[in-house]
Amino acid sequence: MLEFRQVHKAYATPQGPLKVLDGIDLSLEAGESLALMGESGSGKSTLLHLAAGLDLPDDGEVRLEERSISSLDDAGRAKLRRETLGLVFQQFHLVPSLNVADNLRLQARLAGREDVDWSTELIERLGLAGFETRYPEQLSGGQQQRLAIGRALAPRPALLLADEPTGNLDEATADEVLELLLALVRDLGSALLVATHSSRVAAPLNRCLKLSHGRLDDTRQAGRENW
Repeated sequence: MLEFRQVHKAYATPQGPLKVLDGIDLSLEAGESLALMGESGSGKSTLLHLAAGLDLPDDGEVRLEERSISSLDDAGRAKLRRETLGLVFQQFHLVPSLNVADNLRLQARLAGREDVDWSTELIERLGLAGFETRYPEQLSGGQQQRLAIGRALAPRPALLLADEPTGNLDEATADEVLELLLALVRDLGSALLVATHSSRVAAPLNRCLKLSHGRLDDTRQAGRENW
């Protein structure tokens, strides 16, 4: 599903190049879940941006469903994101002028995969039934994050990338949102890559890798081979 082959990434600073990723090798199989742990500034978000084709490596190769992301132009990478990926961020990035129902369906419409029955099921499972005509500012933080997760999963993506998806929530709400996220991903059979600093978030996932000083360490192999 996703593969990094000796990926390097650095950013220019007044003090010279800042190396963020230093020869990253990573693979994620279809239906597998992987937690990417690391301190703030360790490069977790950079790795996810490369996986999504929002940025390109300086060296090495990122492959998504056996296609090299670097070989695609901007339009090709955008098309690949629409057709293959769901993205969930710490900041919800909901469209304030769209109500709950339209925010939920937005990504599916862009991908040409709107499914009314699936959208209705998502609304129910997200706990947002009865809130369809409300706008993001009228929702709690937990409701907004659930809506953001639903929007990402509405097109039934093969891979979901989540960057600190519970970072803005209190512990109890974060647990509820994480449980919902994992259940929906499991039912869809999607692969999942979560960037997090929280061992609590990482614990239920199949594997956990730690990113430190630009390199990855396999910290744990979960007991379950599959969802």
